[in-house]
Amino acid sequence: MASDKKAIKEKNTKEPKESATILTAEALAKEFKEHSVAEFFKKNMQMLGLYGKVRMLTTIVHEYVTNSLDACEEAGILPEIEVKIEELGPEYYLVTVRDNGPGLTKETVGKALAQLLAGTKFHRLIQMRGQQGMGASGCTMLSQMTTGKAIKIISGTGKGKAFACELAIDPKKNEPKVYNLKDIDRDFRGLMVQARFKGVLYKESLMGPLEYLRRTAIANPHAKIIFRSPKGERIVFNRTTTYMPKLPKPMKPHPAGATVDDIITLSQVTKAQKVSSFLKSEFDRIGDTTIERLQKLVNFDLNKDPKKLTWQEAEAIINAFKQIKFIAPSTEGLIPIGEERIKKSLESIVQPEHVCTLTRPAKVYAGGYPFQVEVGIAYGGKAGIVSEEGSDEESKKNNVLDVMEEQNQGVKVEIMRFANRAPLLFDAGSCAMTKAVHSIDWKRYGIKDLENIPLTIFINFLSVHVPYTGAGKQAVADEDEIMEELRLALMMCARKTAHYISAKRAQIERKMKRDIFYRYIPEVADALSKITKKEKEKLIKKLEQLVLTKLKIEDKEEEDKNAKKVEEEGEEDYEEEE
Repeated sequence: MASDKKAIKEKNTKEPKESATILTAEALAKEFKEHSVAEFFKKNMQMLGLYGKVRMLTTIVHEYVTNSLDACEEAGILPEIEVKIEELGPEYYLVTVRDNGPGLTKETVGKALAQLLAGTKFHRLIQMRGQQGMGASGCTMLSQMTTGKAIKIISGTGKGKAFACELAIDPKKNEPKVYNLKDIDRDFRGLMVQARFKGVLYKESLMGPLEYLRRTAIANPHAKIIFRSPKGERIVFNRTTTYMPKLPKPMKPHPAGATVDDIITLSQVTKAQKVSSFLKSEFDRIGDTTIERLQKLVNFDLNKDPKKLTWQEAEAIINAFKQIKFIAPSTEGLIPIGEERIKKSLESIVQPEHVCTLTRPAKVYAGGYPFQVEVGIAYGGKAGIVSEEGSDEESKKNNVLDVMEEQNQGVKVEIMRFANRAPLLFDAGSCAMTKAVHSIDWKRYGIKDLENIPLTIFINFLSVHVPYTGAGKQAVADEDEIMEELRLALMMCARKTAHYISAKRAQIERKMKRDIFYRYIPEVADALSKITKKEKEKLIKKLEQLVLTKLKIEDKEEEDKNAKKVEEEGEEDYEEEE
């Protein structure tokens, strides 16, 4: 028995036998393969924002519409874009987007719509809606993956030079496949893209294509957008201005946000022969005077070959940059919508009681990229979102706050986020704009409950390089400089809104007081008539006039008091941020 236990013990303590197959470095090398970027995104379509049935359809519309807007603006054409969505079957749709832009050539149509990371945007520091050159090509690949069909294209200049073709993408090579290319005898101007998609769903919700186009119209008041829904409805968002935005100019990075890696990377590709001329040619706001100051702050000669810069010397340049106070970045490459145009657009589409707008001066964030923030706050009217709960009929109007809350029942705050005029409907929780809105103490501005108020907050972030949190381009990273600018813009706009809310509150309070006094005037007049023997009707008129005069005086005093309070609290909040 003891010998059996000993045998079992020895058996359990024996080392396991080595595997018959040993995986060597040579064997691993045979499995090593290169993959194209198209293959990568084919397996990771969610990184392009192409996931979720409703989200995918909205993203498809987003990619085609932003390309159309960019193309029209670069060609100096007032955009007219038609979007049509037809239901072919359960979760099966045909999407057609047509614009009146310059179109594409036979040589570029494949690269523009069926080759990832190919385009006119990524290599230029210029303000545009698209950046990576992946969105439209990603849609081509999605159509191919879900239906097995190529997309159809018609492109023309409007002068009888039009052509049609079908496009697919070769994921293995990340190359376009062009089929049935032919000239067409048709007076066609612009570009029309027609693609089929399965596994997507159309809904008229806050995340749907209709809402996306509504917001696009608000941020692009110079564009006319026509939408034909699967229900057959034709919805038109007419342009509210014929003012064509100026063409943005390519920009250079600002030294205030440059990094050591930026210096090293740019120095290796510059045509300059000296570090001094390299810095002047590759960075904004660096001239001869700055170079003289810079030379005193570094311990090497700025006349040396930039390609021979060491990491330590690049670090010295960056440290010197931090000691120099540069003037604000050039804004010629940033084209804001403009306060008046935002206001007019919100008034036309949102139809609020009151609107205030603000465009902040340009600032710089990490990487040396200039950016601007535009904010609009629309209050009352049709502002906000109608909630599912509806209004509360049992709301008691005991005071002025109760009256305003009763008027606001069933309406919630609406936060409209944009990047270079393109709406961002998804990933709101991780976006710097949403975080900035919720970081404000709105009670200081007369807004008791931000989540339940008829308020539409419009925020447009514009930059030559938007720091998106992912390839889906739906949320802006919360860089410190960006968060600060967003907060300042929101607070300054909120102060103006607070004046209107305060005045409205005083008006409601005045009406409530008047109604209370008017209720007792007949009884008081009747008693006075018996005592003074004067006509009751004349006494009623005099008492009403007395009430109105008294309330007018009190109303003015209260309004001035509230306005002063809002101003003081707003200034205190603003100074804390500054």
